[in-house]
Amino acid sequence: MRFPSRYARILPTALAAAVILSACSEKAPPPKAGPPQVGIVTVQPRDVPLVYEQVGQTAGFRETEVRSRVSGILQKRLYQEGQAVKEGQPLFQIDPEPYKAALDQAKGALRQQEATFERTRADRERIEPLFKENAVSRKDYDDAKSAFDLAQASVDSARAKVREAELNLGYTLVTSPIAGIASKEARSEGSLVATSGDASLLTTVAQLDPLYVNFSYSETEKLELDDAVKAGRVVITPSKKVEARAKLADGRDFAGVGFVDFADSRVDPKTGTIRARAEFPNPKGELLPGQFVRIAITLGMSKNSMLVPERAVTQQQATRLVLIVNDKNIVEPRPVQLGRRVGNDISIVAGLKGGERVVVDGLFKSRPGTEVKPVPAGTTPPGAAAPGKAPAGDGKAPAKPADAAKK
Repeated sequence: MRFPSRYARILPTALAAAVILSACSEKAPPPKAGPPQVGIVTVQPRDVPLVYEQVGQTAGFRETEVRSRVSGILQKRLYQEGQAVKEGQPLFQIDPEPYKAALDQAKGALRQQEATFERTRADRERIEPLFKENAVSRKDYDDAKSAFDLAQASVDSARAKVREAELNLGYTLVTSPIAGIASKEARSEGSLVATSGDASLLTTVAQLDPLYVNFSYSETEKLELDDAVKAGRVVITPSKKVEARAKLADGRDFAGVGFVDFADSRVDPKTGTIRARAEFPNPKGELLPGQFVRIAITLGMSKNSMLVPERAVTQQQATRLVLIVNDKNIVEPRPVQLGRRVGNDISIVAGLKGGERVVVDGLFKSRPGTEVKPVPAGTTPPGAAAPGKAPAGDGKAPAKPADAAKK
């Protein structure tokens, strides 16, 4: 059979194209994968601040209860609740009329005693020369003298009564004992106030600058610190210079820097903790008594500390581990003893030596006994896009499934 001449010309070309396409469709064998890339940090001993963090509660530098010193009807409140008051500023007015009457009565009694005193003095002055001339008996002289002495004592007592009445009248105007922020009134106008018990409390005034932060630390923490000092791992700051910083409830750092000014000499048997206190400047009144804050106490310097990022530490049952890359780039697990946190890092008390490489990134690829490719922590793996950049390619966005189906 003979093909037409035009098919004879096309057939060799088609066969050659089919052979070429068949050869192109065969995939080349994939290249052998190298060791996985992991991010590491090289630890070196260094001195870092020894910081203890505790929860504390603020308290006024001075918090004074304002109480009535006389009983009576509370007539008027003379201050704005929650506002600053000065020392000696009037806060309340108690009905003064009964005390004005008592003062007038005391003054009248004093005048009576003064009149009696003048009469007995005149009697004594008349009888003295007569007694010297034996014109009167010894008994008459002694009676006149004792009457004079008794009248003089009565005058002194009456003067004290007047002074007491003046004080009580003055106490009807209740003033602030200190400068600070006055709280809400405890007794409303028209109430009967007394000189004892709850009925005597009118309000409180708190001095806010400076301000105290009360906190406590455990007996265990004290023992651990003492051991570290004895072993030379920690150098303590002199007690009068222990720095304190506070963090507010919303996470903001309080601007003022305080100092620890008190640590108790005994352990509370109920809680097993030791009470302490720091004093902070508070000129703008940002802190108020009763707030809870996070307080960081810088006790000194921790010598030759090994710091690793906290994410590098794993846990296997009760053992804390880090993964080490040895000089042959083989991963080894290493049990460690943890110390205190320092920012985002954590100190390693035992288990590491200076110059060792600790795996930080790619822990899931770092199986013990396997070879890895160590790079500095934070290095972008090959083929991965850097943060904020598009993947390498033609610069075009990938086609949507619907668009791809149309092509």
